[in-house]
Amino acid sequence: MAETRRRLRSSTVVLGGMGVLAAALSACGSDPDRRCVDRDSYDYINGYKIVADKNCKSGSSTGKSRKKTGKATGTNADWYYDADVSGGWADDGTFSRSEAVDRGGFGCSGGSGGG
Repeated sequence: MAETRRRLRSSTVVLGGMGVLAAALSACGSDPDRRCVDRDSYDYINGYKIVADKNCKSGSSTGKSRKKTGKATGTNADWYYDADVSGGWADDGTFSRSEAVDRGGFGCSGGSGGG
């Protein structure tokens, strides 16, 4: 009876460990968290105002978003990566996707060293 319990516990540990490893590896290869923000809305305390994702194109900087008429909508929207988000504002992030990826995460090797 004790042998059966021991096997059950050890296989539970193995399966749990594999789950942690899978989570670490998938987090390393995933895209960084991003928010569409208005670059012109920066506030020293709050950061950048988050706007609708439709204002940012999928990719890098978009400059001013435009309607079908070609006129600027007045929002200088861009993707802001790995930011702290609070109450519709994003702060302490980066506009550089590659910099956000280099920061790494749990189980990832960082891209920068100490000096």
